[in-house]
Amino acid sequence: MKKISLLFSLLVLYSLNACSGNPAGAGANAISKKAAIDQSSEGKVVHLGQDIFRELVWDYKKNSASWIFEGDIPVIVDFYADWCRPCRALGPTMDELALEYKGKIRIYKINTDENRELSGLMGISSIPALLFVPKTGKPSFSLGALPKDKLKSMIDESLLNQKKQ
Repeated sequence: MKKISLLFSLLVLYSLNACSGNPAGAGANAISKKAAIDQSSEGKVVHLGQDIFRELVWDYKKNSASWIFEGDIPVIVDFYADWCRPCRALGPTMDELALEYKGKIRIYKINTDENRELSGLMGISSIPALLFVPKTGKPSFSLGALPKDKLKSMIDESLLNQKKQ
């Protein structure tokens, strides 16, 4: 009986820790604002946490009533999860786009499992979800793993204001 009681106690402690809002690895992708800008300037997709998202994209705590873009060039924010097969399939395409559009746009990734507050605030209920943020104007969402040519068209038209010839 003592062994069962001890096992139950350990299980309860483990489940409390697992549900504490600080999932394992939540700090694993922690990056500074400067490092994020440097990496994206090199044409890399950058993994952000919600604190750096607030510095680089939208400070939803300071400006909760209105959208005020914090960046200097347009961005795409890819909301994903490691267990999501379409998210993983989209990853290489996002890497290619980051390189192709180096210096014109930045591509960030937000792990929805590690950033539940931000994901909830943004209304993420299905992934992958791509947030297209132009330098001026309102952002827009796209759901699903879109093909590269469709993503390029969306980048050109909605982020870079280039009309199709």
